[in-house]
Amino acid sequence: MGGKGKVVVVGHVSRTFKWCQKPLTISNSAGVAGLTTALILSKRGHSVAVVAKHMPGDYDIDYTSPWAGANYYPISTPGTREAEWDRVTFAELYRLAAQVPEAGVHFQDAIIYRREKDSRSVTADWFSELLKERPWFASAVPEFRTIPKSDLPPGVDFGTRWKSMCINTAIYLPYLLSQCLKRQVTFCRGALTHIRDAVNFHPTSSSDIVVVNCTGLGSSTLGGVADSRVTPVRGQTVLVRNIAPAMIVVSGTDDGDDEVMYIMTRAAGGGTVLGGTYQKGNWSSVPDKSTAERIMKRAVEWCPELVSKGEGVEGLDVVRHGVGLRPFREGGARVEREAIGGVRVVHNYGAGSFGYQASYGMTEEAVKLVEESLGEEVKARL
Repeated sequence: MGGKGKVVVVGHVSRTFKWCQKPLTISNSAGVAGLTTALILSKRGHSVAVVAKHMPGDYDIDYTSPWAGANYYPISTPGTREAEWDRVTFAELYRLAAQVPEAGVHFQDAIIYRREKDSRSVTADWFSELLKERPWFASAVPEFRTIPKSDLPPGVDFGTRWKSMCINTAIYLPYLLSQCLKRQVTFCRGALTHIRDAVNFHPTSSSDIVVVNCTGLGSSTLGGVADSRVTPVRGQTVLVRNIAPAMIVVSGTDDGDDEVMYIMTRAAGGGTVLGGTYQKGNWSSVPDKSTAERIMKRAVEWCPELVSKGEGVEGLDVVRHGVGLRPFREGGARVEREAIGGVRVVHNYGAGSFGYQASYGMTEEAVKLVEESLGEEVKARL
């Protein structure tokens, strides 16, 4: 696998790693991709430094990870590398939910409702695998079953129920950070304008570096990368104190093609996330009041248990309104090697809406590429 490397992790806007007995870097915000990568690299004995514009505890429109639901809802196509990423990540999230309560991951039943009238909607296309009668993950997740037609709400033609996981991002991101600190990963605030500058952030900076780019949306503007395929998919949500009995997703809404209905309760008192929107190319960071009202109304209609009997939207106890920009990449997420300005780079970005549920799978692939690069460097020196 090559020598043990020194790594600089620079998060969100640009994330970079250095290897081969030298630094590894991620850049501009320490989100789920960057922290997971730093953790796995450190577990393999490499020296890692994280340089990030944003850190766990921050809330900023450029920092996507805190705004996510976040849960395990596979939307990947069977037989693809995305499906393999989801499969790998499921095993780790299941372990955390079952054995590591301090991670903020818990089990929650997932209920999927499909309405035939939504078949051509943006949501139905986004959730196409999730809405199948027998999706690829049916044999992988616990307790997968079809909901009897007699138990379906009015207007729903098909539904499934199975055991999934939901993540409290306010706990999980600091948990990842703490696990990195246990393994002597160092953290500092910083930002990059060009990916090659990542080599300057490790205390023992050297030219013998592999940079891992986990920049999310920042990859669209980061010097040396400037990926025109990367665009935001705006998600507006409402966080409430009310508790839902299950995670619920519907194949579409009657309020617009880019509006979606989902509900998920976070672990450890993290509240319930009501969603949402799927607005491609929309960079707006300001919650829209009328959209929020529709989100809350849909949530109460689909899950009356959220409020006391007889109450409507007024029974919701709102914590905050939020907007997150999913880092979507046309043609799929990018996990590959490249040389930029004489610097060896491994890219790990563009997951869009599946950043958490594919995080370990994507990272394992990225780390493999880093180690291949390390091995080539060692071989070249012999």
